Amino acid sequence: MPAVPPSVPPAPVDPEAVVAALRAAGCVFAEDEARLLLSAAGGPAELAVMVERRAAGFPIEQVVGWAEFRGLRIAVDPGVFVPRRRTEFLAGEAVRLARPGAVVVDLCCGSGAVGAALAAEVERPRLHAADIDPAAVACARRNLAAAGGTVHEGDLYEPLPARLRGRVDVLVANAPYVPTDAVGLLPAEARDHEPRTALDGGLDGLDILRRVIAGAPDWLGPGGHLLFETGERQAPAAVAAVTGAGLRARVAFSGEWHATVIVGTAAPA
Repeated sequence: MPAVPPSVPPAPVDPEAVVAALRAAGCVFAEDEARLLLSAAGGPAELAVMVERRAAGFPIEQVVGWAEFRGLRIAVDPGVFVPRRRTEFLAGEAVRLARPGAVVVDLCCGSGAVGAALAAEVERPRLHAADIDPAAVACARRNLAAAGGTVHEGDLYEPLPARLRGRVDVLVANAPYVPTDAVGLLPAEARDHEPRTALDGGLDGLDILRRVIAGAPDWLGPGGHLLFETGERQAPAAVAAVTGAGLRARVAFSGEWHATVIVGTAAPA
């Protein structure tokens, strides 16, 4: 954590004061967040920094240093995209399709949350992940080290080992899909404190996903699956891109998480 600036007032040291400080800053879930901060802080000085950062709009996950994802505690460093709870649905669909020993790739991995979930729930996966953001790569390496996952730095498929070409069983891509004009409408904690490359999906939100889809047939093995999250309104265009790439497309939707996942499946051998 950075040093407390001289302008920061003395830290609140009791739960009521922390709640009041967060509520005054506009935090909707002030009580829940206060409990998180109080449990995470190592003392009054660290608590002061955490309260100040949260009041300034930093995501609570970046402030405490972790996010919960499918029952796992995922490390989230400052400036790294925060894994969304709705993305648990994407991870669950991938887990359902991954057989023991599957070759799994977590593309646009961010903190590596989806890959970590697959490593925890799939027997003996051979896990690779990739991201273009160096901060995300460093964070993902921490989260996937225990599972033996290998994290590569670079643009989409470019950094993946050539030996994976045509052998991937499950390819998960949590690529950005927010249209450029809508990025400014996101909550301030996202648009101000998460990398633009993890949010901006281009004019209609599908620019990066079209590149993921176009490259997928070269990397998937026979019967392999591509899975990615998108907006409900974007689903028809995404499905058209998947079928245009020669994959069989299916749409999965979760009313509980308001999440839409497109699954593209390669032809069997």
